Amino acid sequence: AGVAQDGRAYVLEDRSAHGLTPAAWAARAQALYHTLKADCLVVETNQGGELVRTVMAQIDASVPVREVHASRGKRARAEPVAMLYEQGRVAHVGALAELEDQMCNFTGTDPKSPDRLDALVWALTELMLKRDAVVRVRKV
Repeated sequence: AGVAQDGRAYVLEDRSAHGLTPAAWAARAQALYHTLKADCLVVETNQGGELVRTVMAQIDASVPVREVHASRGKRARAEPVAMLYEQGRVAHVGALAELEDQMCNFTGTDPKSPDRLDALVWALTELMLKRDAVVRVRKV
């Protein structure tokens, strides 16, 4: 995902994959980083944080990695991102059927982790919500 000059986020790809070794996963993520000319990779480090750091550095240490750690549940993390969609601040580029299926079926109660949606939430949180969290002081 990326942010355009109009201030909207555009979801460009969903390259989620299952059954990869850590090295194959890291190589795949870093290849996408280079293809999209991204600023960084956002990786969740709740499970295997040290492994993620080590493998990413072994594949290509020049790729900037931003680590995130979930302290709230998936539903709570997804709600602000859902608001971005409601406000028309996010658009999808091309067909992202599997991701969109997870988005439509997500209830927050299914024990199966929605991996594609989870990656989307982290990306949009970093791109759109972190930069929006500017402290503003107003006169009373």
